[in-house]
Amino acid sequence: MNSLSPLQKFSDALPNHGKKMPMLFVGHGSPMNGIEDNEFSRRWKAMGKELPRPEAVLCISAHWFTRGTFVTAMEQPKTIHDFYGFPEELNAVQYPAPGNPMLAEETSRLLTKAETTLDHEWGLDHGCWSVVKQMYPDADIPVLQLSIDGTKNSAWHYELASQLFPLRKKGVLIIGSGNIVHNLRILNWKNPNTEYDWAAEMDKLMKKYISESEDNKLIRYHDLGTASSLAVPTPEHYLPLLYVLGLKDRNEEIEFFNEKIVMGSVSMTSLKVL
Repeated sequence: MNSLSPLQKFSDALPNHGKKMPMLFVGHGSPMNGIEDNEFSRRWKAMGKELPRPEAVLCISAHWFTRGTFVTAMEQPKTIHDFYGFPEELNAVQYPAPGNPMLAEETSRLLTKAETTLDHEWGLDHGCWSVVKQMYPDADIPVLQLSIDGTKNSAWHYELASQLFPLRKKGVLIIGSGNIVHNLRILNWKNPNTEYDWAAEMDKLMKKYISESEDNKLIRYHDLGTASSLAVPTPEHYLPLLYVLGLKDRNEEIEFFNEKIVMGSVSMTSLKVL
């Protein structure tokens, strides 16, 4: 737990640039967005060109939901195909971005609120690579993942996120990858362009609270009524948003993009903090 080798005990992986790196929360939706040319993936590609080139990417993905806190620390993370029922073309995708073990150690040191374990087994799941592959197709930027401890509440995650702030001044692009509204139990397969009233209501309300920096209301999303319980039936896709909000300065601007609900009950709404 937070174990450090003698040579790395006082070393930082990256120098301090001083200027804060922007951040993203990305509604990642279907794994197919990782290989398709559509309105969402095109915006991710454009984002990769608009942002300053990062020294590394740290992704908090909905699909690494764990007991305890882990950070990937291998030299070469594998591409994880954590889905089924999709075309073989998707299962064949490899995203061979390098890792950065020294940055993983530094990240672990920063997270004093959690007992952080350096992980050598996980890799990059589709919540991460489907987005980052579109942004940086050359796979030449180190990519790490930070897991989401499913035993902790939303306020704990929001507070933990703030400890990652020094990485923003070292050129690390922090990406939260999930969906603000995500209910797979009642997807509208027949009409993928529809949106349920409650989903549109919650998407609008969440954007309002994000824009107004009403973070306490977003942390206490359980208190937002029936529409909230439908929008966030389980927390793993919602919590990555709180990591980005927990790292945001009050004077920073927010830009929304990919503001669309698909299949009735999945919001692709995403945001850039800069």
